Amino acid sequence: MSTAPAIQPSELGFFVAVARAGSLSAAARDLGVSTAAVSKRIAQMEARLAMPLLVRTTRRMGLTPEGEIVLERARRILGEIDDLQQLLTQAQGSPSGLLRVNATLGFGRMHVAPVIAEYCRKHPGVDVQLQLSADPPALSDDAFDVCVRFGEPPDARVIARFLAPNRRLLCAAPRYLREHGTPQAPAELRRHNCIGIRQGSDAYGVWRLTSTRAGKPHTEAVHVRGSLTTNDGEIAVSWALAGHGIVMRAEWDVARYLASGRLVRVLPQHATPEANIYAVYPQQHQMSSRVRLFVEFLAAKFQGLQPDAKIIGG
Repeated sequence: MSTAPAIQPSELGFFVAVARAGSLSAAARDLGVSTAAVSKRIAQMEARLAMPLLVRTTRRMGLTPEGEIVLERARRILGEIDDLQQLLTQAQGSPSGLLRVNATLGFGRMHVAPVIAEYCRKHPGVDVQLQLSADPPALSDDAFDVCVRFGEPPDARVIARFLAPNRRLLCAAPRYLREHGTPQAPAELRRHNCIGIRQGSDAYGVWRLTSTRAGKPHTEAVHVRGSLTTNDGEIAVSWALAGHGIVMRAEWDVARYLASGRLVRVLPQHATPEANIYAVYPQQHQMSSRVRLFVEFLAAKFQGLQPDAKIIGG
């Protein structure tokens, strides 16, 4: 008499989804079922295995050591299945399946989302999930296949494909500069209302500006402050447009306002940190036609979308 295995194949993806969500209620939303249904299915898995997989408290959920083992092996098995699917679809010459993409709020909304829509028209067999976030997810997080982010990641375990150059620019509305004066040196920024953006790992409230002295670069770290802060770059730019202060923002986000004159460069003779744009994805996805073709499509589109350096005073 045969007995059913302790873990059903269909439960692998389910358990990974629950672990990724971080809570039963979040997993229920992601899976489109009730929280009670998620809890019941986990309980059934634990009963068959005769060991707990999750540690539940009133505020959070974690994995037991056994749960960590199940999660690691489930990810590996699902990855191998996905690799097999990609080999088959690659032989057919057309990508298919689910592609999970992450990008920052304003940049993703303005520049990444339109490219994804065009990609899906070209490859109707691919389903794309785009999630926008204020901060980039951890590189160890398996929640996404491709992340579009600013700056090359230092982690050698991921592949970073250069998409386009990008600079951060200081700018303000002409109205603000008429009322408060135009800074002539980095130190003068301290007496201005500087709009703060809390994103990523950048040191909040510190702007680094580089000039050339005697043929050598000289960088000043200026501690700035202001009455307005946000984690959304688009909101920060809208405040600058309304004349509330000076903002440091990626040229991709302000080029059109600089071209129209609604914003003007501040301290244009000083360089601010580069923030080149990269598509980042795990090494195990480099053979995936779904990921590879999408990244190549992104790179081609971004080359044609680059802001005009002449317009923005580069």
